[in-house]
Amino acid sequence: MNTPLLHHGLAAWRAVTAVLDGARPLAALVARAYLAQVFFLSGLTKIRDWDTTLLLFTEEYRVPLLPPDLAAVLGTAGELVLPVLLLVGLAGRFAALGLSVVNVVAVLSLAEIAPAALQQHITWGVLLAALALHGVGRWSVDGTWLQPRLPR
Repeated sequence: MNTPLLHHGLAAWRAVTAVLDGARPLAALVARAYLAQVFFLSGLTKIRDWDTTLLLFTEEYRVPLLPPDLAAVLGTAGELVLPVLLLVGLAGRFAALGLSVVNVVAVLSLAEIAPAALQQHITWGVLLAALALHGVGRWSVDGTWLQPRLPR
């Protein structure tokens, strides 16, 4: 039952999967760069006007279990440090998981969130989950320098 059509179809599929496999490092880098920009710029916005940030964490954001000033410091620090780690791919899975926490807390902290904003947070969450589950790719400090030096 090995027909030429089946043989050609399998060969074409192998070629497609080889191209997709080759694109993984670039796709991971693009996702890391996009997410790093989103979260880092948010952190910069917070430190530019710290008084407003503290007011927002006191009045509008309802971060569970944390006092507003501590939530503001931790959230801002996470938005400034974790994106840098994610972008260069140093402790990339840790950074992706940390930013996932920041993302979830941001959604849960708002009493009301616009549907478009919620959709953005979902998109970021899916990208962060993919990076956490599949790794940040070969084009990263983890993939090119750290991982080859770790004992098996």
